[in-house]
Amino acid sequence: MEKFKLPNINEEKSVLKTIRLKLTTLNKIEKISQKSNISVNRLINECIEFALNNLSDDELKKFK
Repeated sequence: MEKFKLPNINEEKSVLKTIRLKLTTLNKIEKISQKSNISVNRLINECIEFALNNLSDDELKKFK
């Protein structure tokens, strides 16, 4: 599996969406965000993108 790398900041179109996160997950994200000087929003987006790009073929077949 590819390693997760913190992104360079480049702007893309975005939409506002409210989501719920586990408090423990948010605490981890906030720590990484502060230490890496990347916004929480950007970090969450990159984590989601990484997860989607690394879904196994078996998992992807479930959604076709």
